[in-house]
Amino acid sequence: MATATLLSSSFAMPAAARRASSSSSASLGFATSQLAGLSLSAAAPTPTAAAPLLKRQLQPIVARRVCPFTDKKTNRANKVSFSNHKTKKQQFVNLQYKKLWWEAGKRFVKLRLSTKALKTIEKHGLDAVARKAGIDLNKK
Repeated sequence: MATATLLSSSFAMPAAARRASSSSSASLGFATSQLAGLSLSAAAPTPTAAAPLLKRQLQPIVARRVCPFTDKKTNRANKVSFSNHKTKKQQFVNLQYKKLWWEAGKRFVKLRLSTKALKTIEKHGLDAVARKAGIDLNKK
């Protein structure tokens, strides 16, 4: 009861609303906030509620907009209007899914690479570019 009264009195509420919320919050076990209709829990958080958050943080990021061969990544630039007003924009890498013939492995390899990397592979060969980038083309 004291915690619910403390939480509800910390907001700028009229006395009548404070009395109404403290009496209803005592029966429900939580304090209600007048800000955007959120409810604030008066009890300590349970350890089971924190477990899914840890699990979500440990998962790796799967698809990034980065070319593995050239290490090209998203560039942050300004979009400039006629009135010279600058707003931030992102310039993404032109990544394409491409099946390339790998001569050493005698099979096709499906890759996600930039068009710049594709031109480099056409010039120097897939083995040389993959070796220089440190990429193993064998299936795992």
